[in-house]
Amino acid sequence: MIIKTPLRKSISLWANKNNTIISENQKEFKTPEILFITSFPARECGIATYSEDLIAALNNKFEHSFNIKVAALESINDSYTYGDAVDRILKTDSPDSYLKLSEHCNTDKAVKLILIQHEFGLFKNNETDLIKFLSASIKPVLIVLHTVLPHPNGDMKRNIIEMDTLIDGFIVMTQRSAALLESVYGIDRGKITVIAHGTHLVKHGDKEILKEKYGLSGRKIISTFGLLSSGKSIETTLDALPVIASQNPDILFLIIGKTHPSVIRQEGEKYRDFLKKRVEILGLQAHVKFINAYLPLEELLEYLQLTDIYLFTSNDPHQAVSGTFSYAISCGCPIISTPIPHALEVLEDGMGVIIEFENTIQLAEEVLRLLKNPQLRKNISANGIHKMAPTAWENSAIAHAGLFKKIIAEKIALHYKIPEINLSHFKNLTTPFAMIQFSVINHPDIDTGYTLDDNARALVAICQHYELKREPEDLELIEKYYRFIKFCLQQNGSFLNYVSKEEEFTKQNSENLEDSNGRAIWSLGFMLSLSNILPVGFTADAAKTMDLALQKVNTIYSTRAMAFIIKGVYYRNKNAVDFENITLIKLLSNRLVKMYRHECKSNWKWFESYLTYGNSILPEALLCAYLATGEYQYREVAKESFDFLLSCIFTENNIKVISNKGWLDSSRQNKETIGGEQPIDVAYTILALERFNTVFKNSSYLEKIETAFTWFLGNNHLHKIIYNQCTGGCYDGLEENYINLNQGAESTVSYLMARLTMEKFTAKKEVLYENTSKIKLSEPIAVNI
Repeated sequence: MIIKTPLRKSISLWANKNNTIISENQKEFKTPEILFITSFPARECGIATYSEDLIAALNNKFEHSFNIKVAALESINDSYTYGDAVDRILKTDSPDSYLKLSEHCNTDKAVKLILIQHEFGLFKNNETDLIKFLSASIKPVLIVLHTVLPHPNGDMKRNIIEMDTLIDGFIVMTQRSAALLESVYGIDRGKITVIAHGTHLVKHGDKEILKEKYGLSGRKIISTFGLLSSGKSIETTLDALPVIASQNPDILFLIIGKTHPSVIRQEGEKYRDFLKKRVEILGLQAHVKFINAYLPLEELLEYLQLTDIYLFTSNDPHQAVSGTFSYAISCGCPIISTPIPHALEVLEDGMGVIIEFENTIQLAEEVLRLLKNPQLRKNISANGIHKMAPTAWENSAIAHAGLFKKIIAEKIALHYKIPEINLSHFKNLTTPFAMIQFSVINHPDIDTGYTLDDNARALVAICQHYELKREPEDLELIEKYYRFIKFCLQQNGSFLNYVSKEEEFTKQNSENLEDSNGRAIWSLGFMLSLSNILPVGFTADAAKTMDLALQKVNTIYSTRAMAFIIKGVYYRNKNAVDFENITLIKLLSNRLVKMYRHECKSNWKWFESYLTYGNSILPEALLCAYLATGEYQYREVAKESFDFLLSCIFTENNIKVISNKGWLDSSRQNKETIGGEQPIDVAYTILALERFNTVFKNSSYLEKIETAFTWFLGNNHLHKIIYNQCTGGCYDGLEENYINLNQGAESTVSYLMARLTMEKFTAKKEVLYENTSKIKLSEPIAVNI
């Protein structure tokens, strides 16, 4: 059986009797296996949670790229029940266990890389056995150092230096740790990779609603969380609390978390009992609440979101990084922290407050200062969210996967997993009137009002969704966006674009509105193209609205406005071929062709002397004109101009759309501009690629669809996600060194249009992998890898 697909370059493979895919030279083709050596749940410790989160992120972010197995760390006296991820056990106090694991890794051809999570407590008194394991390994090894001591004793320093001679690289979580490895241990900077501790994407719910949910309404909440031990220095806060409570009688301090299992084994609940006694002595029973539980993640993140001030009071200056600290910032908590390296690196330039170790007076002063200033807390919260956004687990997964690919000698292909369709933020942006224009992070900002542009795109997107899913609730949204478009239509047949939250047209409508008019006609035409599946009343009224809107379009000369109109009329004409439709398409298309002929040169195949925004819409419109009229010149110019555009924005591995910080002119003397990339340009490119592939059946177009879509998933110059699958929103832009985290209508709707276009593409990939996995005969097949 031959399977042909243009997803990637096709090579001939065979399936043997054991269902293993092998290549022409009979070498086994297996997905690379990466072995994590780490503590792992059900063991309760920070590194176990870290590894579980990282592995989950890698598996959620990539597919058909690598398999991850875990060798769980235990002592001889430990015994835990694990899930399927744990493949074997390493007893850290058994030299024989290291030897057996080493033999397994060396002999198992599937194992291509070993990743070790290192903390001195995990390998206490057994560093020598670990080094013997490294020495015996013939596979590449990476070590993640969770602690880098600035003043190690002789043995610790020698162990790290010896590890360096035996492994392929270190991963640390802060720049300060990297600097210590280099200056104190003499590690070559080229062998050190900094990947920040991951954080969870958070929807950022309403603080007061969450307080009500947990019975905390009317209280100001300060909190800390984590596995309890004396190293948390909780007493520093308790001793400050009487002063804080005297000025804030509604204050409540939440101490969230179970006692650390190793502490339980050594001393029981001695430290918790000490804290409870301290609460009684200070008379703080009404102001302190112990939540003695290992909370589920969702519940923990909600407690952090309802927190007004988060306190991190470690008494260990050598603690390099803290997951609790990272999670709190990502939840929008204003942070007061002691100066561990992680805090010093993150809480600078207004990101939070640093206090001295065990300084009760300073802690009380800073808590009181923040409680008196809600705006300052709000500013610190916003700064912290923006600072921590790049550390989302999804971004950590991308960084780790990139490093895996670099370290493993045999090439591995990273295939991004396409997220499920999520309309949550799309719907949150929509009021009973229409879709709101902007959002602060993921909170719709009603003060910014509404635009015709956004609601026209929203109409196209929700019609796409209804066409694919036939979900009845889509019809309510289709009608809502259509009614708004009709609301914006004036008696003279033109549209206004800007509407205030009071549902009144604003002064901004004095601006050039031709492109907005074009988008409205595109959306109306697209809606009418679905007349066979939409209720009759919808399309009958929309047809009348479009007739009025088309009255004066022959006076429009804006390139993009003409392109949108051509698309709209093309869609309308699909179900009801009309001479007037064809005439209008030809009129506008001829104008575009004339502009193209005027500007076209040997090295510049475009309609204007510069490339700006929404470029793909122009060649796509001409291709629509060809499909409607059969005029070959439209097809010719469409392909020539589109291929030229693709040569300007695609590399072999990714897309970089034209920056709004510096358009590309025909002299091509522009300095390379980094950043200023908008989701809408990527989305329009994907829509155009899908249409060109449909007409020309060119595999390169299909390949580029996948490449372009992965821009949203992290395949961009920052290697960071643009789409937030937790909220269903899309970030507003990719800049030179940061992501604009606001999730407005334009970006969110653009992503959804691209994602819905990808739905057919996703189905083709799934069929390919299902078919190849079922083949058991030794016959040639063509697959793409």
